[in-house]
Amino acid sequence: MKLVFCLVILAGSACLFSCKSDDSVTCTTCSAPQTLDFQLCEESDGNASVNGENTGTPYNIYLQDLQADGVTCGN
Repeated sequence: MKLVFCLVILAGSACLFSCKSDDSVTCTTCSAPQTLDFQLCEESDGNASVNGENTGTPYNIYLQDLQADGVTCGN
């Protein structure tokens, strides 16, 4: 019985800690001649956020649109 309890605790802990890495956010700085520099991030839900505001738009689409408008993004 103790072995089963230990296995359940270990499995639960492994699941909890493995899901923590899914919350990662990746950010880059973007600039354009007509704006101040701003921070563009890919949120854990896959959407883009600008200066902390979730845009509700998938990151890749948002970035493509920015680049088409002449915005430069890089680390």
